[in-house]
Amino acid sequence: MLAFSRNIRPYVDRELSLAADARRAKQYAKEFEHLENAHVLGQESTYQHTKVHCLMLAWGLRQGKLGEVWGQLFRIIGAASKTALGLVPSGNTGGSNISPFATRSLSAEHSAIIAKAKRR
Repeated sequence: MLAFSRNIRPYVDRELSLAADARRAKQYAKEFEHLENAHVLGQESTYQHTKVHCLMLAWGLRQGKLGEVWGQLFRIIGAASKTALGLVPSGNTGGSNISPFATRSLSAEHSAIIAKAKRR
């Protein structure tokens, strides 16, 4: 799984960069969309998965969204302890508006990126 972590990182980093750009532009909903994309891409990597949930927690704190803050605290614990066991629901966007156990369909783009990261 270390190879996947290394291979998916540029794609996760790109989404995180776009999230930072949106934050600077005060486009907070767009910022969270990019965090969700980063989550979908990186959730099979313990490091990337946990990192994105920490960034979602920071977003919730900046936005004053208590439900998001509590949801992310729960998800950080799960990401840090369950990802290596393969206990991640595919396509889940990681926000507190979705059950942490819900599986979602992957977009064609995300599916292709993940498959490529697994092949390399």
